[in-house]
Amino acid sequence: MPHVKSRREQYSDATRAALLEAATRRFAERGFAGTSLEDVAADIQATRGAVYHHFGSKPALFEAVAEALESRVMREVAQAAEGARDPWSAAVAATEKFLDWCCDPVYSRVVWQEAPLALGWVRWKELEKEYSCGLIEQFIQLLIDAGEMPPLPLEPMTRITFHMLGAAGMAISEVPEQDRFRVRAEYAETIAHLLRGARR
Repeated sequence: MPHVKSRREQYSDATRAALLEAATRRFAERGFAGTSLEDVAADIQATRGAVYHHFGSKPALFEAVAEALESRVMREVAQAAEGARDPWSAAVAATEKFLDWCCDPVYSRVVWQEAPLALGWVRWKELEKEYSCGLIEQFIQLLIDAGEMPPLPLEPMTRITFHMLGAAGMAISEVPEQDRFRVRAEYAETIAHLLRGARR
């Protein structure tokens, strides 16, 4: 029999979700250093203690925000590839969706600008690999299986593709918002050229 949550559990879940939403907005607007737990709590009329109850610290809250964003983006990237006519079209659709998200001001600021500072370089890279490397590997394996790419070693291909996409994400995040779609188009063209070079 499935567990039926009590009102207290439902309230706790709702409070956690509201804190995540408020924190996402704060981190995107003011950055990690410019955001306090008191501000996040005040945004939903909660106490600082409520934040500590759910997350323990500001870095833990930030990591939860970053993980939620990465989870959503990777889910939409995977969904963009569904229904493609072939593995190559699926990989192109997934790449386009990822680059679209890199232009999003919230994702761009939180994941590409603030996360390396808030989490530290090592943890940030771990987070990126956790959410994206597996998906990249799946696309490359599908391309190899379909004969679209030669059977190159999977791990190096995954790592190189991961860093190529990461370079695009970082570059897009570093330019003013009005220039992001131009930079996105430049990186999309470059990535497509490089991937076509590896295609059979």
